Amino acid sequence: MKVGIGKNGRTAGLVGRGALAESTAACELRLDSRFMSAVPFAGLGLLAFMPLMVTALMPLLMLARPVAAADEAPNAKPARIALWGGRAPTAPGVPGEGEAFLTVHAAPQPRGPAIVICPGGGYGGLVTGAEGHGIAAWLNRHGITGAVLEYRLPSGRSEVPLLDAQQALRTLRARAAEWKCDPHRIGILGFSAGGHLASTAATHFDAGDPAANEPVAKSSCRPDFAILVYPVISMTSDFTHQGSKRNLLGANPTAELVRRFSNELQVTDRTPPTFLAHALDDKPVPPDNSRVFHEALRKHNIPSRYLELPSGGHGLNGYKGPMWDAWQTESLAWLEQLPMAK
Repeated sequence: MKVGIGKNGRTAGLVGRGALAESTAACELRLDSRFMSAVPFAGLGLLAFMPLMVTALMPLLMLARPVAAADEAPNAKPARIALWGGRAPTAPGVPGEGEAFLTVHAAPQPRGPAIVICPGGGYGGLVTGAEGHGIAAWLNRHGITGAVLEYRLPSGRSEVPLLDAQQALRTLRARAAEWKCDPHRIGILGFSAGGHLASTAATHFDAGDPAANEPVAKSSCRPDFAILVYPVISMTSDFTHQGSKRNLLGANPTAELVRRFSNELQVTDRTPPTFLAHALDDKPVPPDNSRVFHEALRKHNIPSRYLELPSGGHGLNGYKGPMWDAWQTESLAWLEQLPMAK
């Protein structure tokens, strides 16, 4: 299946003014001289009767008017799901308090894929607008369900965001039929520190617990593909984003912890296909992050694509313009050619 995309990466269209004018003209009332001569109180003139005419004919006019985009039935309201029932763990098997949320924007015309979206924010906040719900709306226009993950901020509890991402993937897969998704086409997408979380989920996963009673716990948390946009990847290099590292790992992490969350070192033959996009002039999160991850994927013969953008900086010119459009267009094309997307 091919996806048609305009210059801004969208496929939406609007009724033009010309079409609206034609439809309006078809509904015009025409009054001839015979009607005028039949008016019993000609001295009052036609204007005296116009309010009565409009009132009487309004129902017919409303039925005849063209339907605008705003009149169409809206998409179903997104479903905001608490992932842990108020008992979010702080480490595997260690129950705690707190909650993470997954807001599922079901595609109105689903094609099968669904994607967990991880907003950025340096592990100190969440950019849920442009890097969250805005992305879900874009995915919906292409028949893809988008699920925005409000993961817990770690404050040095390094396992917490990963646990939330894994639970989001399990939930989307276990409940795929509910949102008309294919459980074998569940991906993850992340930006900046959210890109680090997405790449962590793509390199740290399990097949689920077959002995569990609940469908979510039984489900795999391995994403079927990953899309990483100006991601933080490494925690060991001089191009590491220090703010993300400190918020995730704490002030004095062990060498073992640093290595565990340096995801270029965690790629295996089981890492899913991955698309990366990064601007060459990104100063806060240098493109070396994407480069080293892509090199690791190639060493393991993992299908991957690295889109190196000539400009745009971090955030790609404020989430707009040709560089922003480019990663959207190219990631959709890449996703189309994956065997699972056929």
